[in-house]
Amino acid sequence: MKSRLIGGVAALLLAVVGTALLVIYVKGADARALQGAEPVEVLVVQERVPAGTPVSELNEFLQAEAIPKSAVPGDSLTTLDGQDGKITAADLMPGEQLLAARLIAPEQFSPGTVPVPEGLDEVTVLLAPERMLAGRLKAGDFVGLYISGELTEEAPVFDRLPAEMTGFKQHTNLNLQNVLVTAVQQAAPATEGSENGEGVPMPNGSAFVTFALNDMNAGRVIFGAEFGTIWLTKETDTSEEGNPPVITIPEVVK
Repeated sequence: MKSRLIGGVAALLLAVVGTALLVIYVKGADARALQGAEPVEVLVVQERVPAGTPVSELNEFLQAEAIPKSAVPGDSLTTLDGQDGKITAADLMPGEQLLAARLIAPEQFSPGTVPVPEGLDEVTVLLAPERMLAGRLKAGDFVGLYISGELTEEAPVFDRLPAEMTGFKQHTNLNLQNVLVTAVQQAAPATEGSENGEGVPMPNGSAFVTFALNDMNAGRVIFGAEFGTIWLTKETDTSEEGNPPVITIPEVVK
């Protein structure tokens, strides 16, 4: 009986020590993962914050977290100092970093829109619902912008196009990443006898989507809308920025 008791106590002690060692190892692994990644402590949203929330009420929704510098946008905030009197320009979702662009003066607030970052222009395109996440897109989202088109010549015309593209005119390219959506305005569905300026009925659920871009990239979007087609993907804080190849038929079927 006594030996069983001693054995039980020893097993319990081993379990406690094992758990403690595991916790220490996990914490050490987290620290090692951040070593060499230049961790930066930024404010991260913990709970959904409605648009129009005053900065004075944000502390309860935020927590400082260490994130690798490579994953931190240039306008991520590390503190709310200097943001007094401002409000949130759009809904803030759990897991996203608090960006300076998300905080604006109350007089700038307009539900359904977000302010245009300094130095950028706005450009609007009309998109069918399947091209903008089935209509789930909203102001304040960041998107990847793909443009599809068809070349009039079979030979490659851009440096980025692969030599194998010869003979394959159709292509899709990720032209822009991390594009801020400043407004989404639902378009009126087509009714009998009603058409837009181009004489094409607007499909039910289509919307005018406005982006904040510099003049060069605005030109790319306009070109895509005029001579090709545009498709959007929604980006998150964990989306990777890459340089994927231009997609042609060989890329699809291989």
